[in-house]
Amino acid sequence: MELYFLALLVLLMAFALGSGFPVAFALPGSAIITIGVAALCGTLFSTGPDAFFGHGGPGQWLSAGVTNFRGIYWEAERDTLIAIPLFVFMGIMLQRSKIAEDLLVTMARLFGPVPGGLGISVVFVGALLAATTGIVGATVVAMGLISLPAMLRNNYSVPLATGTIAASGTLGQIIPPSIVLIILADQLASAVDQAGSIRQALYKASTGELSMPSDFAVVSTSAGEMFLGAFLPGLVLVGLYMLFILGFALLNPKAAPAVHEEGTFTREFAGRVVLTLVPPLALIFLVLGSIVAGIATVNQAGAIGAVGAMIMAGYRLRDGERGAYTPAIIAIIGLLGIAMVIGFIGSVNIKLIQTSQDLLGLVLSLIAVSLLLIAIFWSGWRTLKFENTLRGVMVETAKTTSLVFIILLGAAMLTSSFRAFGGEELVKDFLQGLPGGFWAQFLIVMLVIFILGFFLDFIEIAVVVVPIVAPILLADPAANVTAVWLGVMIGLNIQTSFLTPPFGFALFYLRGVAPAIVKTVDMYKGVIAFICLQLVALMIVGLVPQLVNYLPNRSTLLSETAPPPKNPRLQYCMENLVYQDYQQNSSTILAAIEDASKLDISYLPKGLQKDLKAGFEDARSAIPQMNEIVDAEAAVAAVADDYRPIHSEVRALERDMLRLDEEIEEFEVIVRRSGPTAVYTVAQGEKAQAKIETLLAEKEALRAKIPAEWNEAHDTFAAIQKTENKARQTYRRTVDDAYEPIIEARGLLNDTDKLAALEAELVNLKEQVSAASPEDAVGLIEAARSEVGSVEGTSDIRKGLSEARKIMRGKSPDADEANAAIDKSIAELNADLVWRKRGQEELLPALETYDAVIADNIGLRQQDRLPDDMALDVASCLSGHRDVSLNF
Repeated sequence: MELYFLALLVLLMAFALGSGFPVAFALPGSAIITIGVAALCGTLFSTGPDAFFGHGGPGQWLSAGVTNFRGIYWEAERDTLIAIPLFVFMGIMLQRSKIAEDLLVTMARLFGPVPGGLGISVVFVGALLAATTGIVGATVVAMGLISLPAMLRNNYSVPLATGTIAASGTLGQIIPPSIVLIILADQLASAVDQAGSIRQALYKASTGELSMPSDFAVVSTSAGEMFLGAFLPGLVLVGLYMLFILGFALLNPKAAPAVHEEGTFTREFAGRVVLTLVPPLALIFLVLGSIVAGIATVNQAGAIGAVGAMIMAGYRLRDGERGAYTPAIIAIIGLLGIAMVIGFIGSVNIKLIQTSQDLLGLVLSLIAVSLLLIAIFWSGWRTLKFENTLRGVMVETAKTTSLVFIILLGAAMLTSSFRAFGGEELVKDFLQGLPGGFWAQFLIVMLVIFILGFFLDFIEIAVVVVPIVAPILLADPAANVTAVWLGVMIGLNIQTSFLTPPFGFALFYLRGVAPAIVKTVDMYKGVIAFICLQLVALMIVGLVPQLVNYLPNRSTLLSETAPPPKNPRLQYCMENLVYQDYQQNSSTILAAIEDASKLDISYLPKGLQKDLKAGFEDARSAIPQMNEIVDAEAAVAAVADDYRPIHSEVRALERDMLRLDEEIEEFEVIVRRSGPTAVYTVAQGEKAQAKIETLLAEKEALRAKIPAEWNEAHDTFAAIQKTENKARQTYRRTVDDAYEPIIEARGLLNDTDKLAALEAELVNLKEQVSAASPEDAVGLIEAARSEVGSVEGTSDIRKGLSEARKIMRGKSPDADEANAAIDKSIAELNADLVWRKRGQEELLPALETYDAVIADNIGLRQQDRLPDDMALDVASCLSGHRDVSLNF
């Protein structure tokens, strides 16, 4: 019965959207009406309002809706959405400041002499506007008013001209910063959590183990990673557009002729090009560069973009007037001042001013920030006074942002009702039942999104479809795709919705400003080629996931907050790199280990001697153990191809059996609750029991399909795989044990001078304790104890100080007894200095030489972060999608 109400929900939504009812009300309205009808029918014709719901009832659905509502507005995890109004403000401000017009006119003159140059200039400007404004409607209208007449005047093919303008205007949906990418990142964050739970349950059901290794977990994403991930695919799409136009012009010169203007390449024009290009490029660099470099979050970058757009508008709206560029120049001076302070003095903290240099840095920072604030307020005042631009921009920003958020709320309600009627399970069962595994599921989802793009806007697709299908696709361990790759693929697909007739919004915008000579049919013809190019780009990105994954991985591993090399997700790629290092430099490494093991360490403490000797032995074992990993991995690969088909077959059968178990449990509840005076009638209970028997028979039929050789094949493969996992764990423990004594010894010897300086302080401490009151003496001893504790390996030295503190805290404090205890600490310190000084002189240089050889292989896991060159290699390795399905 739930399926009928699910169909009603979909039909109501389709009818409401098709009749032109506002999306923000069509989505929640369809959900509320369907829920009401289902609850009413359940009350009148069945056991109650919850009767016709696959999961819970109206109360649970409303609770889920309220939770989603609260999550959008108040949960800190959803603060990514704050970036939406900031980037919208940035785009509308730049659009109002006529930056697009300047770019289009200047670039048309620059590219005009090239075959198809006007079309290439439109694509180039579209890419720049995409990285600044990102507003499709404004970009298409500006291009339609400025570039389309010029292209038609120069005898450009009408389909080519209109197709180029419409397609270039949509680049803002995939080239960051993009509202689509922010919404997708928000939706995928929830999808990753669900996919993680699905994969964890799958691992438990397959292996019986409660905890799943972290390197098998679903990789999440953020708006910043989505921006980075979409950057290269966006450039690929721009390149495809330009190559197509150039190729079309070369093959058919009359349809896209070169345009030559007298006096184009002059010094004045060169200055015009620089003045037109540099500000938007600088803004792009500040916004995207701050995200790539890890300096700013997406929200902070959005604020940078909003302020930068206002400063640009401040001079552009006063173009030609005296002093038009003054606020912008002041802002540049302020930024340069801040950069100089950071570069030459470092970070400035008003609470930590200690030296004259710190004070100078503070003063310069205040001056630079003051200049920047003056420029911002001055530009804001200009935009407010010139035709009330600032007010208009803020009103439009509020409207657009409200629209997005209301649609998000409505979609959350629709998704909750869809799940309440079992729609998500229906979609999941359908996709997982398809032959061909993940890629069949993925192609179906992409096809559905592409078809929906003919009728729906990008927001509806992103907030309705993604939450339903993304968890299913992300949970698949065979493909093991990242959320950022899936998001960019969906974003590229959604982009076609602006071009596909009959409801392509870019076509509507262009039709509104195109002259009457341009027929709508010509516009439709023109976008076909560019839709095909978008599909080609989609295929390229699908086949080469490194285009999406590399930049986010690179940024993460090179940032100040990069994960340490012990991070489980990095181990597989790190071990591949270390194996290559062993292959190339094994003789050097083994020679260094041999030399280090011959060092005289007899004067060191016995515990440290023992640890170093054991560490050298473990270091000798590292290369053989790595070879064992490689052999074990090869053994797994040798049997994997034969094992994978039967594994996939059995796991599919077990998945179907699990679904039947869930249905059986639901009917068992009905049986238990049936009776003359119970919730369900006796007849309903008997019907449920009959259904249980049918389902049990289906389950046994599925069990009978499991191949007879499955258990043997599974046990054999599991044993081989266990050997590989054990080899990896053994290697990791070995290299950790090999390198930790080196860290300890170097730390102890490097602190020798620091420890020697404490001897005089402890001697002075005795005089201070004798002269001070017991309470003050305790404070002095505690301070000395903490300072001694800051030196590596001083626990024995601190014992005397701890004893002295205890004496002075007692009922009968005795300074002489306390000083005697301090003497013990001094004696221990002097004894330590004997072997530390010798070790600092004789052993430390040799250990540093040894460390230089093994730090990036045996000692890699113990480093604070990956070396930059290795981080780049690991980022490249992680950018592919590794099949981990045989572990499930």
